[in-house]
Amino acid sequence: MYLKQLSLTQYKNIRSKTFDFNPKINCFVGDNGKGKSNILDAIYHLAFGKSYFNPIASQNIQLGEDFFVVEGRYEREEREEKIVCSLKKGQKKVMKRNGKVYEKLSDHIGLIPTVIISPADRDLIAEGSSTRRKFMDGVIGQTDAVFLQNLIEYHKILSQRNALLKFFALNNTFESDTLAVYNDQLSQRSSALYEKRKAFMETFIPVFNTRYQDISEGNERVDLEYESQLHQNSHKALLESNLEKDKILQYTSTGIHKDDINFLLEAQPIKKFGSQGQQKTFLIALKLAQFDFLKKQTGGAPLLLLDDAFDKLDQKRVTQIISLVDQNDFGQIFLTDTHEERTLNALQSLKSSYELFKL
Repeated sequence: MYLKQLSLTQYKNIRSKTFDFNPKINCFVGDNGKGKSNILDAIYHLAFGKSYFNPIASQNIQLGEDFFVVEGRYEREEREEKIVCSLKKGQKKVMKRNGKVYEKLSDHIGLIPTVIISPADRDLIAEGSSTRRKFMDGVIGQTDAVFLQNLIEYHKILSQRNALLKFFALNNTFESDTLAVYNDQLSQRSSALYEKRKAFMETFIPVFNTRYQDISEGNERVDLEYESQLHQNSHKALLESNLEKDKILQYTSTGIHKDDINFLLEAQPIKKFGSQGQQKTFLIALKLAQFDFLKKQTGGAPLLLLDDAFDKLDQKRVTQIISLVDQNDFGQIFLTDTHEERTLNALQSLKSSYELFKL
């Protein structure tokens, strides 16, 4: 699958613009504030029904306007797919595929496998465990609709159990039978989700290590460690043994919503011991491993979005990345850069066809 044409109306700082794309490599160059990242975000929006950079949907409408429309025309198995995402202030966002409105956004996830590499990925290292869980679940969810549905249900039940614990505390009461229902529902789903995450990480870690070595030329040792309370105990046992604690805290303190991934460089946390360049390389390797996983699962190359991917990298690592994405196993690529000369120099070494857009 590749994106043939993108049309934007009142999306962020772009009033009205249409782009016709090259099936291989498309580059956007220009100063900061010209809308380069917004174009990539619009492509991401069509794949996931939401912005990568701004989760508040209404803030993606151009300032002073009432709505936005993002339309993409894709070539998929020799037929055209038209995807439209639109939002009007005060109304629900609408996603359409070939003119038909999706009843559930989750039904759309996975149709357009997409990987984005962005400076915002720094949050995967700098922020809390929820960011890393979202990354893990986002990769699995693009190829496993059952996992995605289980995850949605798990968080819904978790919210209900937390609300019940607050009710008990406020009313100085306790109903063990009611709580047991939520415990059963949670543990059923958490067990399935845990097994999926565990299997995914076992497959993903070797792929990640290979990608990192490709970029760093084997000079550094990195690893990922999946951390879960369910490694040692069932969730049902954890819920029962932590009941008094949960009653005091008024929320559920155990479960797969506490899972994490440890990012390690030479067996130490990369957050503390990695340079900016090493951290950037780590994140790029993580996303390229995501690309490899999705490609293997779907049988087709995902769209690859590189937003300012060369920032904070020395020329040697930039060259390594460019040589990687120029290989035949990659499909359509979109990249942005503030340095036009750097991009032009990189493009001249490519075997693939490309299109350059100056903003």
